[in-house]
Amino acid sequence: MKYIHSANNPQVKQWKKLLTKKERDKTNLFLVEGFHLVEEALIGDQIIEIIISEKKNLPPSWDYGSTPVTMVTDEIIDGLSDTEAPQGVLAVCRQREASSDIARGERFLLVDAVQDPGNLGTMIRTADAAGMDAVIVGEGSVDIYNPKVLRSAQGSHFHLPIIRGNLFEWVDELKAAQIPVYGTALENAKEYTDIQGQGKSALIVGNEGSGVNKDLLGLTTANLYIPIFGKSESLNVAVATGILLYHLQREK
Repeated sequence: MKYIHSANNPQVKQWKKLLTKKERDKTNLFLVEGFHLVEEALIGDQIIEIIISEKKNLPPSWDYGSTPVTMVTDEIIDGLSDTEAPQGVLAVCRQREASSDIARGERFLLVDAVQDPGNLGTMIRTADAAGMDAVIVGEGSVDIYNPKVLRSAQGSHFHLPIIRGNLFEWVDELKAAQIPVYGTALENAKEYTDIQGQGKSALIVGNEGSGVNKDLLGLTTANLYIPIFGKSESLNVAVATGILLYHLQREK
């Protein structure tokens, strides 16, 4: 086990760069923080290095094999942490590559320009729970490896593919594969209960303020809305996503 005690160490500086999207995109690496996320990353076989506080111990149940472990001071942990109360453990992980297996998937969530990291993370976690085959995140959305997205997703990044892609191209591909694509809209849309759940489906959800790009909505099989029974003007996009994914998951 290696030990680093200086925050000025070049390795520490390189880790800290991973808190920026630019460096994550450049290296195809990202940081996860906390015992739960590090354990999920271990199970998902995406860790290349574990970073642990000198005041903490790795759980004996973890099977990290030959994965390098570096012990550091709490000062270094604090500099790498994105939380107010760091748990004292992080990991450097490799980003997951898109697999050709996705082409054989049948259930997808497409995300158009969702900017709140808590919303995106919750939607990824919900897609995981609802049995989606992949989440496709389009341009204008918050980075899928943003620390707050990772925390909100609670490990789902290691359970299913989360892909950055062109949603217009994906809609064309899904429709060519005979997978119905449903948008979400308030106008010229059907109440979601009018659509029966089925074996294959893709759902597009959109920006917190402006919704799904109108050009995308023009390409869908149908557009859906969730009725509002109270005085609220709208539902949170992550909540709406959960309602719709679970409805579409239920087959006739």
